[in-house]
Amino acid sequence: MMNQYMQLIALLEMSITCGVVLIILLQKLFQMEFPFAARVALVLFLGNVFFWPLGMSLELPLSAYVRGVTGDLSIVTMLLLWGALLPSPKKTPLGFKAPIALIAIVFYPLALGLGMLDPYAWGYGSIGLLICAVVFAILCGLAGWTKGVWILSVAIIAWAAHWHESANLWDYLLDPFLAIWALLAIPSAIYLKRREKAQSGYLFRAG
Repeated sequence: MMNQYMQLIALLEMSITCGVVLIILLQKLFQMEFPFAARVALVLFLGNVFFWPLGMSLELPLSAYVRGVTGDLSIVTMLLLWGALLPSPKKTPLGFKAPIALIAIVFYPLALGLGMLDPYAWGYGSIGLLICAVVFAILCGLAGWTKGVWILSVAIIAWAAHWHESANLWDYLLDPFLAIWALLAIPSAIYLKRREKAQSGYLFRAG
């Protein structure tokens, strides 16, 4: 019974996330931001499309097939995506993305067997990893990014409550999609900084 409940929750989360991702893509495609009420309505509609089996040749909901390919997203990734639909969402600071990218660069090679150390094992009840996550959340708060505090807090609470099938804290904090997003954000930030500097130099150039 508990396993069925967890599967249902996972499908519901994935259905909503698929709807959110489609809305984000539509907004980028049309280069416009939909009104908040329209975003909520679209999330409800698309979430239902992905959640309920559509019949025909599909035996499972669309979200089940997506989940079969991607696996469960971390709570951090899921909340970052959902938060993107809030009214006037603030951009995620580079001070959050850069540590995630650095952690991913070290974590994934080691977790995949490169070396004798396995950091993934720390996620099973390691007080050290939990303390690091809490400290990271506090640093987000000190930096003025309260959204990061809430996201990390919810991720830790979800892990403590065994919200997903995994009992590993890493699976609530990090996933490959979050790692790729953070890694791509660094060169993007460098490029934007250089472009702003070049434009500033052009504007103040003599003549």
